[in-house]
Amino acid sequence: MMIHRCLCVAGDLANREWERLAPLLPDTDPQRGGRWRDHRQLIDGMLWRIENGARSRQVPKRYGLQH
Repeated sequence: MMIHRCLCVAGDLANREWERLAPLLPDTDPQRGGRWRDHRQLIDGMLWRIENGARSRQVPKRYGLQH
């Protein structure tokens, strides 16, 4: 199966990739310690950072990181 990475922002997961990964992640409902962030947003941010070799403070705000 070939996924065309050029159809999404560098580092962002394609919908098909996310559909395979999402069931493996913990539930986002609040339990102990408060709310979880959107998993997809954070994973896309980590992938963007790795792919671009950027520092944490250089990650775009759309990934929900505090600057």
